[in-house]
Amino acid sequence: MMSGVRNMDLYTKVGYAGNTEPQFIMPSCVSIRESASVGDQSQRRVVKGVDDLDFFIGDEAVDKPNYATKWPIRHGMVEDWDLMEKFMEQIIFKYLRAEPEDHSFLMTEPPLNTPENREYLAEIMFETFNIPGLYIAVQAVLALAASWTSRQVGQRTLTGIVIDSGDGVTHTIPVAEGYVIGSCIKHIPIAGRDITFFIQQLLRDREVGIPPEQSLETAKAVKERYCYICPDIVKEFTKYDSDPSKWIKQYRGVNSVSQTAFHIDVGYERFLGPEIFFHPEFANPDFMQPISDVVDEVIQNCPIDVRRPLYKNIVLSGGSTMFRDFGRRLQRDLKRVVDARLRLSQELSGGRIKPKPMEVQVVTHHMQRYAVWFGGSMLASTPEFFQVCHSKKDYDEIGPSICRHNPVFGIMS
Repeated sequence: MMSGVRNMDLYTKVGYAGNTEPQFIMPSCVSIRESASVGDQSQRRVVKGVDDLDFFIGDEAVDKPNYATKWPIRHGMVEDWDLMEKFMEQIIFKYLRAEPEDHSFLMTEPPLNTPENREYLAEIMFETFNIPGLYIAVQAVLALAASWTSRQVGQRTLTGIVIDSGDGVTHTIPVAEGYVIGSCIKHIPIAGRDITFFIQQLLRDREVGIPPEQSLETAKAVKERYCYICPDIVKEFTKYDSDPSKWIKQYRGVNSVSQTAFHIDVGYERFLGPEIFFHPEFANPDFMQPISDVVDEVIQNCPIDVRRPLYKNIVLSGGSTMFRDFGRRLQRDLKRVVDARLRLSQELSGGRIKPKPMEVQVVTHHMQRYAVWFGGSMLASTPEFFQVCHSKKDYDEIGPSICRHNPVFGIMS
């Protein structure tokens, strides 16, 4: 049996191997009591042991009066290891209700995580919690493994490009035979939060009935219920204008202060919200590159011998890739970019060279929302998992530096 923990900026997903979805999804925050103490120093020393236990994590930590809410993880990287240790303590004992000495743990790390961070994690897990085994997996590789459940994937391969889009940031990560090509990773500053803010702004400009304190919550609900990706934005506007009753939806809510019902029409927001992936200038004037161009640039920066397999296996991961027809639109736009390059190449050669057509395939699958979690659950429920874990015995003998070594690939980081 194995306990798995996946950390993102905003949410941590935890549970046991063999399950298809995490048991707990909670905000990655810790609330600690912050007070200015005055008076007798010895008196304060007496209650210090109790103070160490006076904290909350996850949903319980949000909006706690007299407590300061802190986020130990920023951009996927742990910035405060003392808080992270408190966070892990409650996850294991209060939520998973597990004895850490009885379970090996699989934990995930973002691309380009530093070896020092892995060592800090090993120290906490082996020394504080005394676990028997630890495996630190790269999120993109697990997302590739999760895509094997899709009918589109002909064979099980760990070569592909992962588009991981959550709430705060979208990563485009190329992987060749299980190795992340770190120098080619790109970050796209468009993700779920930006779509919510954009929809909020559109609704504010048009609708008057939304209570101000609920505008963000309303925009999030509209995004999750009604939004989709359209093939052609101009034709979509025409559709809505010619038959509004068919396409415009109504969102109904209740004012949390006055308890009166309100309703709003949801029109162009349905397709304009997620359209910022393909026209980011709508929401962010500092970033103008569509997601299809970013993916193409990432693959073109990779070694030439892996480009064809990368185009053939573009895997979606994370909640912000769940919009209807996201994969289809990305595949179409990317195919246009690739075909235009091949045509140009043929023209420049005067027609003497006819390039071989490039197969472009974007893989969508039913485990997309929790792809990284599901990939980890698959790996950790195999007998081989225990062979590739870093063991407590090795840690005691060699030290934290064992986590610089990946037993699966036999390499040093």
